[in-house]
Amino acid sequence: MDVRTPKFERYVFVCEHEREDGVCCGPQGGGSIREALKSAVKERRLQGRIRVSRAGCLDVCAEGPNVLVYPSGRWYAHVRVEDVPLILEELVQTMEQRT
Repeated sequence: MDVRTPKFERYVFVCEHEREDGVCCGPQGGGSIREALKSAVKERRLQGRIRVSRAGCLDVCAEGPNVLVYPSGRWYAHVRVEDVPLILEELVQTMEQRT
């Protein structure tokens, strides 16, 4: 086993889980939110600092769509595509505070 320093400053996990009953993040727009976050990161040329990834179930389906940021441990619930600029701005601010 190797122990390493993370490659990115922030990892953003967007739940895209889908359940048969439909009470989950995927059908509520998880994929669209992830794509919007990826596009926003690319527009701001932050691809080497922020990694946006899909996640499976984060176990709070009724609060979805959910976005989880590490290492800050920031949790966003009931996220909409319209929230992406605010999420990205908060990510950038926390990274600037760190440096």
